Amino acid sequence: MPFHKTLLATMIATFALTGCGGDNNNNDNDSNTDDLSDAIEVPEVPLAPEDVLEFFEEFAAEGAYLPYSVLRSDLIDHKTSLPFEVRNGGFGSAMFKDPKSDNRFYALTDRGPNATFTGEYGKGKKFPTPNYTPRIGLFEIGLTGEISLVSTTLMKRPDGTLITGLPNTSDLGGTGETPYNADGSPVLVDPTMPYDAETNPLKLDDYGLDPEGLVVLSDGSFWVSDEYGPHMVHFNSDGIEIGRINAFADDDRNTHTLPAEFGYRRANRGMEGLAITPDEKTLVGIMQSTMYLPSSAVKNLDISRIVTVDVETGDVHQYLYKQEKAQNSNSEIMALSNNEFILIERDGSFLYGGPNGAEAATPDAMKRVYRIKLNTGTDLETVEATSTTVSSAAVAIEETPTLMQDEDLGLLINGNTLEEQVLEDGDWSTLAQHNIVPVEKTLVVDMVTEVDYPHDKMEGLWIINDEYLGVLNDDDFATWSTGGELEQKMLDTNSIDGNRLYIVPADLSVSQ
Repeated sequence: MPFHKTLLATMIATFALTGCGGDNNNNDNDSNTDDLSDAIEVPEVPLAPEDVLEFFEEFAAEGAYLPYSVLRSDLIDHKTSLPFEVRNGGFGSAMFKDPKSDNRFYALTDRGPNATFTGEYGKGKKFPTPNYTPRIGLFEIGLTGEISLVSTTLMKRPDGTLITGLPNTSDLGGTGETPYNADGSPVLVDPTMPYDAETNPLKLDDYGLDPEGLVVLSDGSFWVSDEYGPHMVHFNSDGIEIGRINAFADDDRNTHTLPAEFGYRRANRGMEGLAITPDEKTLVGIMQSTMYLPSSAVKNLDISRIVTVDVETGDVHQYLYKQEKAQNSNSEIMALSNNEFILIERDGSFLYGGPNGAEAATPDAMKRVYRIKLNTGTDLETVEATSTTVSSAAVAIEETPTLMQDEDLGLLINGNTLEEQVLEDGDWSTLAQHNIVPVEKTLVVDMVTEVDYPHDKMEGLWIINDEYLGVLNDDDFATWSTGGELEQKMLDTNSIDGNRLYIVPADLSVSQ
């Protein structure tokens, strides 16, 4: 039987037996010891080098779904008035090749199922499983094309206790997001007692992460970037934190510190992608969208930022990336070399309408992968201050700063942040006049054109080899909301969204 037909038959059989591939059903709504062993240990099926290319050439064009378990199934769908499944799932925020295997990859969850909600205690999020622990899954593609979850690593504090996905306090980047339960009540330190600002406050977590970027090192440890701080956290192979980098100089957990301006991240659009150079010496993070630098007035722009950090010295460099349209999302970045990278740039639309129905179909949905070279852009950290001399017969000669480096806001032009300058001009012209240019980019693959990509989110990249690229979506734990009310996340009338791996041809070679 041809490979793609074998894969389809395997998927149909799996769905029939398990309801879309779960390995076990665990409810972690009331416990923080959720599915500690939610994966079946799968003996590795190694591929011979001569088989690798054929293996990926024959992978089904429609992709293959990752398995999932069910976190809870007792909530009532706002639209259908029927129970729906909150799934784990969720392994779509990032992915990374297993350094030890050609047909295994790691995939990352974010903070857990959530939905925007404003309640009695202000703007925030509903967390239907508030004690959910963000995690990293190791997956394998079998010889017949099915995908298995091999193992799961839960993220832990330095003392070995499990973290949550709940927001940080304001001193560490929290933006005042209030955590709510699925019923709209606040998530409290002691859920058995009523709210009290002093004795029983809202439950926050300074070790909490909303993970979005993943790096797997050759020693088995992980780096994860997130949307809260943003934080870049180093975990050992057991998931225990062993290092941290963020923009808060007073955080005594830090091994290095990012430029302070990264603390102005936009809520839910923080450090969405993370890469490591092939020599494993430099982390490269990309912000999802325009930072609120210095306020939300700059929200509707196409200017975003990339930061690099030497993991040994803490030396930092910073570059600009220009998006195709305002408020797009940079969802992943991966290294091809120490200078060349590929990244995802996407919008938030559904090709076929998604939960909003066929009338919301977006034929021009944008889901693309671009290639960039850092050395084609201006390193903002190296731009030196300049000034303009002003004089007249009536006043003394004085110098007005044109370019300056501010400790809090970074590089300024005439007192404006770069974001404010683009907003004021309506374009990048003033930046260009000062020789401040974004990195150059070229299109690698358009996933809408390539596979009729139906998902709203495209967040994982797997560099398989010079010719093939893996692409993974974030399914949001199959959870959606309308007006703050929870529901199943649908791709169309009959299809629930799920983590789906696509493998597409792409030129990922690097010129010497």
